[in-house]
Amino acid sequence: MHCASDLHLRATKRIARYIKGTINYGVEFHKNQKFRLNGFSDSDWGCAPNVKSTSGLYFNLGSGAFSWYCNKQDIEAQLTIEARFIAATTTVNQELWLRKIMCDPNMK
Repeated sequence: MHCASDLHLRATKRIARYIKGTINYGVEFHKNQKFRLNGFSDSDWGCAPNVKSTSGLYFNLGSGAFSWYCNKQDIEAQLTIEARFIAATTTVNQELWLRKIMCDPNMK
């Protein structure tokens, strides 16, 4: 990076410390669990000052975490149920994508 600043250096050091501290962490998949994709979603309705709701989703495959996501929604939901529908739609789209790549014959 030709414009690296002190902020970039601190961020890089923080990432290195995180990796060093979590080097032995992992996800385990057990044979006795069904190899099935399960998805879950949640949301909270945004309020002042930014009015943006938050969506979160999580997928496990058998016994281990497989995919997760948490972010502010792009659309400003007017109601709690609208925020939930947005989160559910995001989850379904992610599930369709995951199933597509899992069924790819070139994936080994």
